[in-house]
Amino acid sequence: MPQRTVVIGSRSGLHARPASLFVQAATRQPVKVTVGREGQPPVDARSLLSVLALGAEHGDLLVLAAEGDGADAAIDELAALVGSDLDAKEQQ
Repeated sequence: MPQRTVVIGSRSGLHARPASLFVQAATRQPVKVTVGREGQPPVDARSLLSVLALGAEHGDLLVLAAEGDGADAAIDELAALVGSDLDAKEQQ
């Protein structure tokens, strides 16, 4: 099962708008993706409430994992999204 650890780039962490964008991207993936903070059980990346419940802040490490055809591409796309500052895009 491919997985990757990513540092959260958004200044507000995975809250409100950044979490919503992440969940929307996870929902578009052809495979199920999980996300979790290091040392905690992973949750379904397609569930907004579960992602918000992680309480992930700027600079925290998240572990993304997926299984099946397209897992590597899904993780690549979501890792790039998590690592970017989604809050900066809101101001544009």
